[in-house]
Formats: sequence, structure tokens, C-alpha cells
Amino acid sequence: MISSDDVERFEIPSAGGEDDELTAELFRSALRPPGRTAGMTYRWRELTGAQARSVWTALAAWVRWLVATYQLTTSVVPDCWWRHSEIVAELYALQRAELASYASDDSGFGPLAFHERLPHAVERLRTHTRTAGCVGLQAHKDPTPRILPTDTPEFIEWQAAAHQLVDEF
Repeated sequence: MISSDDVERFEIPSAGGEDDELTAELFRSALRPPGRTAGMTYRWRELTGAQARSVWTALAAWVRWLVATYQLTTSVVPDCWWRHSEIVAELYALQRAELASYASDDSGFGPLAFHERLPHAVERLRTHTRTAGCVGLQAHKDPTPRILPTDTPEFIEWQAAAHQLVDEF
């Protein structure tokens, strides 16, 4: 087990130059126990009922904050966002990234990284919202789920076969 003394004495090979101390600090922070955790990140499909209530409550409050703070329109986050799994997944990932970017052991680059990624997430949300079609209709449009068949004879045969090219000796 690594102690805090080991972390502070962590040595990296030096080739000289200005970046050595920054590199050493990055390695030290990777070994240091986290100061403040951002909580557990869940897979939506594996949530229990109790976890789901807690996660949904936190996500709804966070989405409300996000929309108000960054003045996001319904073309980015529709009022029925919670009914679209692709929008929920994007917002949850963004929430987790924002929470992680404010960890107490962050040297200050986390918030900047979050804000650098935010425009990309907004564009993805806009694409998801446009695809959902709710904004143009001014009402929620139920998504039509696409379920891929995995029980067809062709797939079962494909699944059982090797798909790598192997030299025969």
C-alpha cells in the first residue's frame, strides 16, 4: 500500500527542462488518495429502485441548474429531456464530468477542461433533441426503440465462429 510519504517522495526520471516538476506533480496526484469524491457513477441499466430515485433527484436538480446557468434553450434540452434515454445519458455524463472537475485535489484545470468540453456536449444534445423531434412539435414525441435481434440463426452462427485471420502453420 502506498503511504503519503511515498507519494511525496515519488521520483521520476528527469531529462531536464521546465516540465519535469509539472509531470512529477501529475504523477503524485494520480497516486494521492482523492480529497473529495464526486460520488458513485452508475450505469443506468443497472440501477436499483432506491439508487434510481437518488440519481434521478440529483440529476434533475443539476439539469435545472445547468439550463438556468448556461441559458440553454429547448433546442438543446427539451422540457421532456427525462423521457429520452440518449439525452439523459448525455446529461448524466456531463453532470459527472462537472462534479469530477471540482474535486478538492484538482490543481484548477478541471473546471477549465469541463468548460472546454461543454460546447461539444451542447452540440451533441442539440443533435439528440433535433432527432427526438419534440421541439418542432411543441410536444413530447415518444421515441421508437430499435431492438436488434440476437437470436437469429445467422447471428448465432456468426457469434460461434472465429473472426480473426490466422496464419496456419
